[in-house]
Amino acid sequence: MEGHRRPTKREVLRVLMSIFDPLGLIAHFLMFLKVLLQEVWRSGVQWDEEITNDAFTKWQRWLKLLPQVEQVRIPRCYSSLIQNPEDEAELHIFADASEGGMSAVAYLRFVKRQTIECRIVAAKTRVAPLKFVSIPRLELQAAVVGARLAHTIADALSLKISRKYYWTDSRDVLCWLNADHRRYTQFVAFRVSEILETTEANEWRWVPSKMNVADDGTKWGSRPDLTPDSRWFVGPEFLWLQETDWPQQPTENRSTEEELRPSFLACHVPCEPLVNPRDFSGWKRMLNATAFVIRFPTNCRRKIFRKPTISGPATKDELVSAEAYLLRSAQRDGYPEEIAILEKSQHTPSNSRTIPKQSSVYQLTPWLDSRGLMRMRTRIAACQYATEDAKKPIILPRDHPTTSLIIAYYHQKFHHQNHEAVVNELRQKFYIPRIRAAYAKVKKNCQRCKNDHANPRPPIMADLPTARLAAYSPPFTHTGIDFFGPYEVTVGRRTEKRWGMLATCLTIRAIHLELVPSLTTDSCIMAIRNFMARRGTPSVIYSDRGTNFIGASRQMKEAAAAVNVDDIMKEFTSVDTTWSFNPPLAPHMGGSWERLIGSVKRNLQKINPPRNPTDEVLRNVLIEVENTINSRPLTHVPVDDDSAPALTPNHFLLGSSNGIKPYTTFDDSSSALRQNILASQVLANTFWKRWLNDYLPEITKRSKWFCQTTPVAVGDVVVIADPRLPRNCWPKGKVIETHPGKDGEVRSATVRTSTGVYVRAVTKLAVLDVRREGSKPA
Repeated sequence: MEGHRRPTKREVLRVLMSIFDPLGLIAHFLMFLKVLLQEVWRSGVQWDEEITNDAFTKWQRWLKLLPQVEQVRIPRCYSSLIQNPEDEAELHIFADASEGGMSAVAYLRFVKRQTIECRIVAAKTRVAPLKFVSIPRLELQAAVVGARLAHTIADALSLKISRKYYWTDSRDVLCWLNADHRRYTQFVAFRVSEILETTEANEWRWVPSKMNVADDGTKWGSRPDLTPDSRWFVGPEFLWLQETDWPQQPTENRSTEEELRPSFLACHVPCEPLVNPRDFSGWKRMLNATAFVIRFPTNCRRKIFRKPTISGPATKDELVSAEAYLLRSAQRDGYPEEIAILEKSQHTPSNSRTIPKQSSVYQLTPWLDSRGLMRMRTRIAACQYATEDAKKPIILPRDHPTTSLIIAYYHQKFHHQNHEAVVNELRQKFYIPRIRAAYAKVKKNCQRCKNDHANPRPPIMADLPTARLAAYSPPFTHTGIDFFGPYEVTVGRRTEKRWGMLATCLTIRAIHLELVPSLTTDSCIMAIRNFMARRGTPSVIYSDRGTNFIGASRQMKEAAAAVNVDDIMKEFTSVDTTWSFNPPLAPHMGGSWERLIGSVKRNLQKINPPRNPTDEVLRNVLIEVENTINSRPLTHVPVDDDSAPALTPNHFLLGSSNGIKPYTTFDDSSSALRQNILASQVLANTFWKRWLNDYLPEITKRSKWFCQTTPVAVGDVVVIADPRLPRNCWPKGKVIETHPGKDGEVRSATVRTSTGVYVRAVTKLAVLDVRREGSKPA
């Protein structure tokens, strides 16, 4: 046979049977001809008729490889490592199946002193039955062929086989072997039972399809390799490696449930709706989707009768049908018994079946219209001006998802406002029990409303800092600084702007005012220097994050680290003064000086200076205001007892509230000086004792933010409240870092937005209730 003439079916069978291969050493080559002969048989060709064109093409392809069979050489000795019959060997069986047939091939593996050899022993192939059999069943049948082949080899060989391994790429087979085979159908149960008679379940292993050698005997995607070094004759590559390098076994194996016996199955046919309302977030989207679902069978029927199909957007009739279907589904879910009674009442006398009194819709006297919708029988049917829907509204269950989508649609239609109008509009068409409660629930879950009404949640008011409680410390040891203004002054024939710098002692609440010509860093440094020259150098300076303050702090640090600086900057930075900044846009953290700035502005308004005063006049006015504010009482003013006037900041600065000292005769003797010094110390201690006894109890009580709140956490989605922008322009971001205070409460956080990263106080962060699937609300 040279392939020039088309053979008959009898000739193809003769060629196949003329090849003697009892061990199946070239079974992967003969398998192709077996499958071809089965296709010829299925085509209906008689014995002496020529095969079809497709079969002849495959025949020529196989015939070209036939001469290579003469070159096949297989050693009769399995291994050179065998020294005596007592040497042990491993038997590896590979099984695989496809739509065309089944294959099983066996190998002997020898291991001795890190030397490994592997050779083929035998192989077996079978074509698949003419009747259709599923692939899992064919894989199981291939496993049966492999078990039988291993049993035959073990009985025929005189070698001592230490271990057996059975490899398959079907997880269904592994699951069936490791489960109770009595749970499955007879086909699976009988074959699993046969396999377990000659093998153990723990001897079966899984191998990927690409590493399964038996795959060469079931698929002819490429030409079979008949060389002596092919994996068919020497085994797969991993058999030549150590056992630790073999394919990893899966942690679990799952099988198809189609092979379970009916007695082990629970037959349950759920009545799932065509469209599940829980899969949609909007009423209109669900309505359109339902309309297209309804269109599909209509188009199928039109194709049968060769009519043009409907395309494009949903039509009005389709939307009406979709709405009726969705409303009927909601009513059947919420009132199944009532719907069943009303449907039976349509075919029986009206007084035979009625709604039970225990039903929630009994008092509504429901009835079914022509579309199968349950409606309420109202008392306004005679009104000529009411709409038909208002005369007979559709009854909907309150807690159904469809009802919630309808309410949310009307809620969005009225722009998330006009709540009474939404309720009234719903009543024009639907009757929903406790409609206001249902609407309130929808409104509460509306993400747009939650975002619009999200407000910052300030934590509980913190304890007073050390700077506010530093008794017996010099005035202005802890100083808060801020600028206010501007004010216009007259300079010659022109007007210029001036600002005021307020420095307040956080302990005794005294203030110091400086006139500043500009808001530059240099002006800020000079104003602070003037303050330090007259009031002393503070230990800590507190301020907001004004650019002039940040620049002054930076220059102060750079001057302290430099070597060649002028005398003024040396003196300015010679002490250990630290600068503490509040978070941006957090004026409440500087309330100590913000409140005093308000007092200064009110006093300036009451003094009513000239419209454009000169620098000298404005400076004098600021000094007068400074003295006035420092004369204010820090404690309760006694009415009946004049002997103990109220404590003021001037008591610590000047010795009295108005700065007037009693007249004394001058005496420069040493004893007199010592007595004056002691008297001044006693007087200062008296003021501090009154500060502790009278003023300190006044500031113990919290004025707001009394309750604990849920702290801002990393990952929260927040809106940054910016008073300079309208609410709908507030930037949104995500918290990437939190900054707890000394008491552990989070009082500021770092937020990443689309425009950058910002540090903001918690009082400016409104957490959005954005719920992700599988997570808790923020």
